[in-house]
Amino acid sequence: MALDSLTHLDAAMLDLEHQWWPTAGQKENAIRDQLGMTPTRYYQRLTRLTDTEAALAHDPVLVNRLRRLRSRP
Repeated sequence: MALDSLTHLDAAMLDLEHQWWPTAGQKENAIRDQLGMTPTRYYQRLTRLTDTEAALAHDPVLVNRLRRLRSRP
């Protein structure tokens, strides 16, 4: 994953995080259908993605929210 630019998949993942899901199952299905990956792989990649400057530049509000959520005990 490049630190200085987002791939199409990276941007799609950040866009998916903007959506609201009434149930976890719907989000998991969207991850599989729209991104072609398992939810486990999605969250692993999302964690790494939120540490990049490219993601922060793309969507600072979302990335900072995800960073705060991740740092909670």
